[in-house]
Amino acid sequence: MVKPMLVLQGHYMNWRVKSLDDILATAERRSLTRSLGGFQLMMLGVGAIIGTGIFVLTAEAAQKAGPGMMASFVLAGFVCAVTALCYAELASMVPVSGSAYTYSYAVLGELVAWIVGWALVLEYAVAACAVSVGWSNYFVGVLHRLLHIDLPVALTKGPYAGGVINLPAMAIALFCMWLLIIGTRESARVNAVLVSIKITALAVFIVLAIPMIRAENFEPFRPLGNLGVVSAASSIFFAYVGFDAVSTAAEETRNPQRNVPIGLIGSLVICTAFYLLVASGAIGTIGAQPVFGPNHTIVSPGSPEFHAACRDTGGQLLACSDEPLAFVLQQIGYNKIAGLIGLAAFLALPSVILMMLFGQTRLFFAMARDGLLPRFLNKLHPKYHTPHVVTLITGLTVTVFAGFFPVGLLADVSNSGTLTAFFMVSLGVMILRVRDAGRRRGFRVQAIWLVGPLAAIGCLLLFINLPLKTNFIFLGWTAIGLVVYRLYGYSHSDMNGKPGA
Repeated sequence: MVKPMLVLQGHYMNWRVKSLDDILATAERRSLTRSLGGFQLMMLGVGAIIGTGIFVLTAEAAQKAGPGMMASFVLAGFVCAVTALCYAELASMVPVSGSAYTYSYAVLGELVAWIVGWALVLEYAVAACAVSVGWSNYFVGVLHRLLHIDLPVALTKGPYAGGVINLPAMAIALFCMWLLIIGTRESARVNAVLVSIKITALAVFIVLAIPMIRAENFEPFRPLGNLGVVSAASSIFFAYVGFDAVSTAAEETRNPQRNVPIGLIGSLVICTAFYLLVASGAIGTIGAQPVFGPNHTIVSPGSPEFHAACRDTGGQLLACSDEPLAFVLQQIGYNKIAGLIGLAAFLALPSVILMMLFGQTRLFFAMARDGLLPRFLNKLHPKYHTPHVVTLITGLTVTVFAGFFPVGLLADVSNSGTLTAFFMVSLGVMILRVRDAGRRRGFRVQAIWLVGPLAAIGCLLLFINLPLKTNFIFLGWTAIGLVVYRLYGYSHSDMNGKPGA
C-alpha cells in the first residue's frame, strides 16, 4: 500500500501514524501520578472556563454584537458542546496527556499532530496571558474601590493602552507558575476554592440583575447585523476555552474512561447556564449597544479609535468597561456589592490562568515524551513529581507576554489555536469510528455522523470570522512550527526506526 507523502524543504516525509496501543504503552512507561476524580475534573473544567470570557470579554462582545451577544453565546456554546462530545469519546479511548495532539497522532499522523500541538501551545499560553491581563484590570479596580489606591497607568497597562508594562499581570502569571510546580493535587485543591468563589459571585450578580431587566434594553437586538453576532461568537468563544484542558489531565485521573467525560460535559453544562443568565442580566439592566466613532463609523474594540470614542461618551457604556460585571452593578445602584464582585473576580481569575498553564505544560510533556521536543522538558521534579522544567519555561514566557499585549488580541489569537485543535478532534473521532470500530469506548457519542460534521463546520465558521490580523498571526505561528518540526522534531521522533516510519 502506497503511503501519502509530503514534500517539505525538498525532503519526503511519511504521515507517520502512532497506534493507540503504542501511545498507551508509552504513557504507561513514563506516566504521571493518577490522583484526580470526576468532581475534581469538573471543577478544573469550570475553573478553566469561567473567567476572562464572562468577567472581561462581555464588554468586547457588546461592542461587536450589542444585545445580540446572547445569540453569540448560544452559537459559541453549541460549537463547544458538539466538540466536547467528540473530546469525551476520544479521551475515554486514549486517557493520556496531550489532548487533541495525542488524538491527532493516532488518527491523522505525526505531521498533523505536530501542527495541532503547536496550535495548542498558542491556545494555552496566549490564553494564560489574556486572563492575566483581565485579572490585572480587576486588581486595579479593587485597589481603587476598597483601598482608594490608584496605581499609575504606566505600570498597569501595556503600550497598547498608553502604559509601559503591566506588572500585576506579570505577577499573577508567576504566582500560578509556582503553584503548578509544587503539585497537581495541591493546585486542584486551591482551584476548587477559587471556583466556588467565582460561582458565588456570578450567582449574586444573577440574583441582583435579573429582576431589573427591561425589555427595551434588548433593542435593537442586532445593531451590527448577523455578521456582528458571528464575529462576537468568534471572540466570545474564548469564554468556553478550557474544557479541553480537562482531557489533558486524563493521565492524572483515576478511572479516566468514566471521569473524563463527566468532567468535560459537566463543566460545559454548568458554564453555559451561567453565561446565558449573566449575559441576560447585563444586557437587560443597562443595555449593551456598541460605541461608534465619528459619523457613526464602526470601531474595533481595543483600538485607539475605540478608546477615543469611549472617552467621548464618558465611558458610560458596557462596551467601554474593563470590569463589565462590576460596572453593571454600579449602574443599578449596588456600589458595595459591585466592589465585592470585583474582589471575587480578582480572587478567582487565577484559577483560569492555573488551568491554562496546566494544559500547556502537560501538552509539552506529551510532545517531549514522543521525542518531538527535547526530552529534558519531561523531567519530573524530585520532590513534587511535576514537570517543573517545562512549567518554568512556559510560566516565564507567559509572564513576559502578559506585560505588553491587550486582552482582546490575546483572546482572539488563542481562539485560532483552539479552533484548529477542535476541528481536528471532530475529524479524528469520525475516522476512528471507521478505522478502529471495535476498540472499547468508555463514552460513545450518539449520532456521530451528525455531531461530528456539525462540530467541524462550526469550528471552521468561527475561525474564518476571527479578525484578519489574528488569522495572519496564526499562519505565521504555524509556519514557524513547521520549521521547528523539520529541524528537530522529525529526526528525533520516537517513530524513527519503526516499521513504516
